[in-house]
Amino acid sequence: QVQLVESGGGLVQPGGSLRLSCAASGSILRINNMGWYRQAPGKQREWVAVITSGGSTNYADSVKGRFTISRDNAKKSMYLQMNSLKPEDTAVYYCNADVMKSPWDVMVTYWGQGTQVTVSS
Repeated sequence: QVQLVESGGGLVQPGGSLRLSCAASGSILRINNMGWYRQAPGKQREWVAVITSGGSTNYADSVKGRFTISRDNAKKSMYLQMNSLKPEDTAVYYCNADVMKSPWDVMVTYWGQGTQVTVSS
């Protein structure tokens, strides 16, 4: 089985920073794209950022210039450095990953359980 576990959420004041981590474990042959999503209370889950296995990145306009996504393929981990946080960044943040478990399997998208980020004074 494949598991994704997020960590690093918490309460931070506006203008502050947080670094989220997402660690993948289990039977994994290869991880392609990894991404971050978030869901605020009463809203739909929205895409935040994505990083390919080669390190190419893309961001939602709402976080561009403030958030940085990165990954460590050897550790099967991904990170989201969040700077200049705003109250509207408050949400549960989820990571996902496109995983192939063996040469005979198709790529499957797995999700973490989420970590709460609250930006408030």
